[in-house]
Amino acid sequence: MTVLSVNVNKIAVLRNSRGGRDPDVVTAARACLEAGAHGITVHPRPDARHIRADDVYALAELTRAYGVEFNIEGNPFAPPRAGYPGFQALCAETRPAQATLVPDGDGQLTSDHGFDFARDLDALKPRVDALKTLGCRVSVFADASADMDAAAASGADRIELYTGPYAEAFTDGAPDRILPAFADTARSAQSRGLGVNAGHDLSQTNLAAFIAGVPDVLEVSIGHALIGESLYDGLAFTVKRYLAILAGR
Repeated sequence: MTVLSVNVNKIAVLRNSRGGRDPDVVTAARACLEAGAHGITVHPRPDARHIRADDVYALAELTRAYGVEFNIEGNPFAPPRAGYPGFQALCAETRPAQATLVPDGDGQLTSDHGFDFARDLDALKPRVDALKTLGCRVSVFADASADMDAAAASGADRIELYTGPYAEAFTDGAPDRILPAFADTARSAQSRGLGVNAGHDLSQTNLAAFIAGVPDVLEVSIGHALIGESLYDGLAFTVKRYLAILAGR
């Protein structure tokens, strides 16, 4: 079964909008794990607009205590700055089970594209190697139809398919116009020994069709929709609904 890692960035956005500690990121992550989520994902940005370094340390402790996966996403090329020690340093200090490399910049509202692997290969490879020496499984953010030969040459263990375009097509009522490209990219990755994760704008509405159409997705990372839906139905109930979808119920 595809496993669910809950991205708790949006909890931090809400907290930071007011200051203080509430809502508490660790308490929210614990609720997700108690409901059955298989792991927790965070994407700390250098500008600390949501998840901060102190959240990363606290969530590393929580996920170790629960014996579940901790997945840290981030741009491996972003330099350290005050309050942000850098992606490599955060991974070295917390040793997440998975490090997901994403080519985002400060000016982006959210991650919106994968790597150009042919262009970025020489820069990516040493960073992938360094993370693997820490014991991290390394995943790299990829668009549908990306160059999987170059992705595999980076030394990564997995790709994470950027599913924003699929979600948009689903909303427009035409997921079949783009789903085959995701399926083909997944097969191409798998034929080169890469595992396949997926994430971005997946929701209860579009998740089942994606999992049915794309073979052997190992993990989905879901945050924005899940946290939004939980405002209506509760966090534990919403996590359980996603787990039911992934289990085919």
